[in-house]
Amino acid sequence: MTSHRIGLVVPSSNVTVETEMPAILRRHPDAEFSFHSTRMRMHTVSPEGLKAMNAQRERCILEIGDASPEVILYACLVAIMVGGPDEHRRVEGAVAEQLATGGSEARIRSSAGALVEGLQALGAQRIALVMPYMKPLAQQVVEYLEAEGFEIADWRALEVADNNEVGCIPGDRVMEAARSIDVTGLDALVISCCVQMPSLSLVQAAEDELGVPVLSAATAGAYSILRGLDLPVAIEGAGSLLRADLPVATV
Repeated sequence: MTSHRIGLVVPSSNVTVETEMPAILRRHPDAEFSFHSTRMRMHTVSPEGLKAMNAQRERCILEIGDASPEVILYACLVAIMVGGPDEHRRVEGAVAEQLATGGSEARIRSSAGALVEGLQALGAQRIALVMPYMKPLAQQVVEYLEAEGFEIADWRALEVADNNEVGCIPGDRVMEAARSIDVTGLDALVISCCVQMPSLSLVQAAEDELGVPVLSAATAGAYSILRGLDLPVAIEGAGSLLRADLPVATV
């Protein structure tokens, strides 16, 4: 069984991605993974807090590059999307250029780009979102995805600004928001449009209950990592995206 080294660039107050990403990928039948993080200081999810966090990117990339990861995931979705349309491509390109200058051949992914990639892999056009953000930030996420060509049929913002509190949002609150969305005609539901809001245990359960493909920022990140490593997407119990070889459920 092959072993792969994954780098994570995360907000300092984020704990969920370092829990959910290993939990997903340890289910892979053909590979093993180790995870290595570097942190950008951020506590409050606000435009000012995200701007200050993003300013730390170059230092964090230098640090994680020293660990020689095969893939690096820039794991803060909203920090990318507040930069406006196409920002994930600009950031991924800048990080790749920075790493190449230092001799690293690591593949670069971002949570924002991974969500776009995952939705496209599902063939999803008309989607709905559940997010922890305050409504002005949530609206920017909606606009970002609309600029990528998706139709946002509906969305819910739980309006939690403290990133530590985002990591403690209970699953029943997330499911309550998901159940309040009319899924008729949806191609996919993003049950957590944030790598800090816990959702891994909800993805398959929500898909089974609602009858529509369900994904999260975490499952999309795992999908993108596997594709980046040219590994089969073959993880059971984590929604249709991670069973890419199986028929996708539709309403």
